[in-house]
Amino acid sequence: MAPESAQSTVYFDGSCPLCRAEIGYYGRTDQAGALCFVDVSQPGAETPEGLTQGQAMARFHVRARDGRLLSGAAAFVEVWRRLPRWRWAARVASLPGALAVLELGYRLFLPVRPLISRKLGRILQRQGQEGRRA
Repeated sequence: MAPESAQSTVYFDGSCPLCRAEIGYYGRTDQAGALCFVDVSQPGAETPEGLTQGQAMARFHVRARDGRLLSGAAAFVEVWRRLPRWRWAARVASLPGALAVLELGYRLFLPVRPLISRKLGRILQRQGQEGRRA
């Protein structure tokens, strides 16, 4: 097993405003540098072995520090496990049945992610335009 200080690698869709906002939050929260972030939307970005760029962008993936490739809810739990303020959520996710419920919620969320992301993108764009006028 890798040492405690080894990073987990987070693969995310940087073309998604919602994903960028969430990853930005995780990055600001990660004071110990426990996470490494890879924007798989960038041309030539390295994706996890066995995944195409499209597959990597369609679902959240994390390469855990022990080498396992996690996807969906399990990937979020790995991120939470690495962030001190979120370890409580990782502990809750370890309760019997919790990961299955989280995965179901994630699968229900995926079809609406593009709509939420577009709306957030418009809001952020408007805020940026208003900020430039001020």
